[in-house]
Amino acid sequence: MPCKYQSRITLDLIKNLTHRKGFLVFLTFAFLFRLGYGLCSEFWFSDEKQIYLSGLKFYTTGDWPYYGPHITDNIQIPGALQGLVVGISLFLLPMPESPFILLNILSFASLCFLSWYLTKRLPDIPAWFVWTWLMVAPWTLNYSTHIVNPSYILPGSILFFVAAMETYPHLKQNLLSLKWCYFMMGIALFWIMQFHMSWVVLVPYAFASFYFQFRLSRKQFFSALMFFALGSLMSGVFILPTFLKYGFIEGLGGTNNTVQLNSSNMFRHLNVAEGILGRFLSFATFELPRFTGRNLPTRLAFFRDELWLIPFGAFLFVVAYLHPLVMFIMWFFKSPAQRDWRAVKYFTLLTLLLLYTIFLFTWREPVSHTYYITLPVAMLYSMYCWSKLLQNPRWLLFAKVLIISSVIFQAGFALHNYSRISLYVDRNAPRDAIELKNYRILGERRSGRY
Repeated sequence: MPCKYQSRITLDLIKNLTHRKGFLVFLTFAFLFRLGYGLCSEFWFSDEKQIYLSGLKFYTTGDWPYYGPHITDNIQIPGALQGLVVGISLFLLPMPESPFILLNILSFASLCFLSWYLTKRLPDIPAWFVWTWLMVAPWTLNYSTHIVNPSYILPGSILFFVAAMETYPHLKQNLLSLKWCYFMMGIALFWIMQFHMSWVVLVPYAFASFYFQFRLSRKQFFSALMFFALGSLMSGVFILPTFLKYGFIEGLGGTNNTVQLNSSNMFRHLNVAEGILGRFLSFATFELPRFTGRNLPTRLAFFRDELWLIPFGAFLFVVAYLHPLVMFIMWFFKSPAQRDWRAVKYFTLLTLLLLYTIFLFTWREPVSHTYYITLPVAMLYSMYCWSKLLQNPRWLLFAKVLIISSVIFQAGFALHNYSRISLYVDRNAPRDAIELKNYRILGERRSGRY
């Protein structure tokens, strides 16, 4: 008996060790794949270049970056974080790739957190699918691996939404401590505030969370406020120098002018495919057309250059258009086996209604990247849909084909971009700017507040 017992323990340990090693190999490959994809992505377009220059200027001159990204030539987001996260990476490792490495560490860690959370919520769904899909989904690859301000939204939005959901009575799974949830919400809100104007979308969620705590317990409510304030201070402190130097009104950088009644956005909402609904659902799908070119001629030109990718592209194009439709139809299904399916459905619906409402009060059109911040909600809803489908062996096979096709296609797409639009078209320019401490070698910053 002792020998058999010892053998069983040894076998279990070997299996566990093998599983852990395999998981570490997967994580290493996933990180390097995402980093490589980001390094091969757009670098020289005006928006990407300006974000890089914001940190490069801080690194080369030491001037405090009082303002972040430009919304227009006259409107600039207050706060130093955009310039700091790019610039500090150059202090740590003075080479052109450093800002990419730091960004990918942040986004990769947040996606690991979301993957863990979704597998805990949905133990019936294959973990390999959740982890792999989140790492290679087009919206998590194209807007969290290369240097542009929406790429920095993902870590904050994941942190915020996971924490917020754990404070809502009908959605929480008791996977996180309540005090840490509010701490994370505070950090995330003021983090995103310095990168993108979509932070306003999070405010109603925060108010709803405090409302629930107030109803449950006054003591818990004040504890939540305290931890939220502590988290807010951690990231919000980088906005304070801007207001101390320029005052509150000028310190806003003109962002207050973005709030205005815009009833014309109502008509833009009504297009199901190109409106808010279709775009929101596409965050969790393989939205291939958007990222392969700005219009049909550029997409066709890409496939003419990469004929070997046509079979994968054709399959993924079909999936890109059908997947959101399937997700829409599944909203009307019932699922007695999933106790929180109803809560997730209506949480998703309320998110959409909130987006429809918010875009009535801004001059911005409801294009996808303006509410990319809600990607974690779309992913949550999509995983509940997938959990139903993947119980069928045929759907499981389809999911494997989808993952393999997406990895192959996006690897080919990255290789295509490497010699055309990436940092490596002229790596010498950022390298010389870093070595000679002269950001102007790479380019000039837009006129505005710094």
